[in-house]
Amino acid sequence: MEIINLVELEALARARLPVSVFDYYASGADDEVTLRANRAAFERLAVHHRVLVDVSRRTTATTVLGHPVTSPILVAPTAFHGMACAEGELATARAASAAGTIMTLSSLSNTNVEEVAKASTTPLFFQLYVYRDRGATTALVRRVEAAGAKALVLTVDAPLLGRRERDVRNRFALPKGLFVRNMLAAGYGEVATEQPDSGLAAYFASLIDSSLSWTDIDWLRQLTRLPVVVKGIVRADDARRARDHGASAIVVSNHGGRQLDGSPATIDVLPRVADAVGDSVEIWLDGGVRRGTDVLKAIALGARAVLIGRPVLWGLALGGEQGARSVIDALQREFDVAMALSGCPSVAAITGDLIHP
Repeated sequence: MEIINLVELEALARARLPVSVFDYYASGADDEVTLRANRAAFERLAVHHRVLVDVSRRTTATTVLGHPVTSPILVAPTAFHGMACAEGELATARAASAAGTIMTLSSLSNTNVEEVAKASTTPLFFQLYVYRDRGATTALVRRVEAAGAKALVLTVDAPLLGRRERDVRNRFALPKGLFVRNMLAAGYGEVATEQPDSGLAAYFASLIDSSLSWTDIDWLRQLTRLPVVVKGIVRADDARRARDHGASAIVVSNHGGRQLDGSPATIDVLPRVADAVGDSVEIWLDGGVRRGTDVLKAIALGARAVLIGRPVLWGLALGGEQGARSVIDALQREFDVAMALSGCPSVAAITGDLIHP
């Protein structure tokens, strides 16, 4: 696939996907204020580029939790890739591996973690929701470890599902034949259709543990040998708490504007979070990343890496594995150009004075 930019993909995917599927992927909570704010906040930031820097040789390479990646662009955990293309998460895993980056597999995947791990030639991370059934959660963590995943990404901003009005209107449920595959064995694999509201909202309300607290990070760290990443941080004090409870990384995230509408844009809060924890823990960011300059801005303001979600889904819908690969490649190319034009021959050269000289 030839991709000019990631922004235009959404309209192309809308024409390809069923309404309920597109709305599920694209929607935010309530009035979608935060969904829009994530993009607007990036657009407000200027890059004060350096000149007369030798950028004839550049590298976008970096590491994430010690794992080499071709660029600081990772694949975010997003649910139900099987609605976008027949191969689902397998296509995404192959695309991420081919691009030399890392995929984070969602707990709500349509494909078993073991199959996705086999399809990956680069490290695989796994995003975790904690179920009320702690035995089922423990069994899932054990499976993830055995499959060879390299990190657990604990989502902490979803004790309940945000009210996504497009899903309510469509009475969203998984299409026939698709399941929450990793939870089938525990009996939690179906997202029911007989709901007056969103079927996924009902799933969360009945199964996901809304009593999760900071002590549960301690519980999870005792349960697993894998590094634990805490995803859903927008406050400096919460960033410090996550670090103090042993998180190896934190993800500055508002769940793509899908949880609390009115929560701040992630790039706006990134500097405060970075100031709060310094270099003591890795900081990743998601939410609204669509341009190579967005990646540059996030790195300059303290992120180690960014994660992209919806654009990968649009790529899957339009071209399967090759579509997803093309999305990652296009953003990596833009990032390389942004580095060159801002006077940065390496990721280490991307510093805060590019934004605040």
